Amino acid sequence: MAQTLLKVSGLKVAYGGIQAVKGVDFEVHEGELVSLIGSNGAGKTTTMKAITGTLPPLEGQIEFMGKPTKGRGAWDLVKEGLVMVPEGRGVFTRMTITENLQIGAYVRNDKAGIAADIEKVFGIFPRLKERATQLAGTMSGGEQQMLAMGRALMARPKVLLMDEPTMGLSPIMCDKIFEVVQEVHNQGVTILLVEQNASRALQLADRGYVMESGLISMSGDAKVMLNDPKVRAAYLGE
Repeated sequence: MAQTLLKVSGLKVAYGGIQAVKGVDFEVHEGELVSLIGSNGAGKTTTMKAITGTLPPLEGQIEFMGKPTKGRGAWDLVKEGLVMVPEGRGVFTRMTITENLQIGAYVRNDKAGIAADIEKVFGIFPRLKERATQLAGTMSGGEQQMLAMGRALMARPKVLLMDEPTMGLSPIMCDKIFEVVQEVHNQGVTILLVEQNASRALQLADRGYVMESGLISMSGDAKVMLNDPKVRAAYLGE
């Protein structure tokens, strides 16, 4: 059995006075790609924020690499390898692409390794290499998403959390992002993917969880879920 890298137990989180997450349990094992799907407002992003230490839980426990995350800030968790590509990309618009990537490695001090990893990111995203000196704020949404993913990889994640990476992107750019998610996973990175395109998310994943109104309503093998009539009716528009 693969090691459990991320374990969430009885998690409850309030957001703006509303209890958005009402007691969820799930886990991510080493080497897996796990998809968390659900409609808008189901509590997916709130769950991600709690995992990364940017939103304090009301109740419950989050464990990363076998240790509770309570009391450890987002900074410490990134250092230990829990890294998020946030919803809305969040690139540093007044910095160049290369500077954004360097910021992704702020927890490291191995200069040669950082330089090698920047080249590795440029290998995954040739478009970023072409525009290495361009300001991030002048790029398209899809290019900014590539940069946000590249920046997260610079921290050498043990678990990469991705929150709605294809939101607002053209169909062609969505295809490219899904390709890259697959490629990063193939390189051995464990991924927790929150994605509105449930069909594509489950096609990529090993396992899936469905979140509804702040609770996990279904979980299992992603390919089985993909063929489940309830999932198809609710999330795949059938």
